[in-house]
Amino acid sequence: MVNMSCSMSSAVLRKKVHLEVILPSETLPESGKFPVIWLLHGLSDDDASWVTLTSISRYAREAGFAVVMPDGGRSFYADMACGPKYWSFVSEELPRVCRSLFPLSDKREENFVAGLSMGGYGALKLALNFPERYAGVAAFSAVANIRAWISEVITTDPMLCHEMKMTFKDDNAISESGSDLFELLNKLVSAKAEIPHIFHACGSEDFLIKYNREFRDLVRKNNVENYTYLEEPGVHNWEFWDRNIQRAIEFFKQI
Repeated sequence: MVNMSCSMSSAVLRKKVHLEVILPSETLPESGKFPVIWLLHGLSDDDASWVTLTSISRYAREAGFAVVMPDGGRSFYADMACGPKYWSFVSEELPRVCRSLFPLSDKREENFVAGLSMGGYGALKLALNFPERYAGVAAFSAVANIRAWISEVITTDPMLCHEMKMTFKDDNAISESGSDLFELLNKLVSAKAEIPHIFHACGSEDFLIKYNREFRDLVRKNNVENYTYLEEPGVHNWEFWDRNIQRAIEFFKQI
């Protein structure tokens, strides 16, 4: 197994960006490329959080997955209205550069995306914007209803109110940028497009549970196949996310 803490010069962000990269073995599989999980962090975390606060390295080694964990700042993985273009970075530049440096598969059936909280939202946003790129997605404790969440926090948290205006500008920008998960899912269903397999988990005591239940209800209303929802006792913490990244990896292995 190879664990790397590294940085890349991002032309999109116009700065160096830190990454954590796991390669499960020094020996390549027969295909010559590793299946890969693009793993996103939450609002208060960084690229190293998954490595330092879970056993993702061991889980990846045992399952044979490479894992790439980029630093997404507090961007909600968006091309910010007043700030860097993190969406362009994570959706286009990051996979292109990483595949040029590491033996990572570009096949849909060997690409997966996952994340927690802000990263759970980002993972679903990637999978629903680019269903042709990812076979599966896992979202833990996600900000699954971005409009409702913003409407709540802007009245209670001055810092987040300012950040969300810097990120999305206004309500119209959320739709225009492909950032509303509900709209994205409805479009895919209407187009009868192939939707990636979804593993969706949230603790029943998590402060984001209502947004996750709303997204769950939408998925079920649309009779989306290959959707697994798990709700169990738990809060917004690393004990829950460590447990569920293991489940997600097993979920990905079965696809």
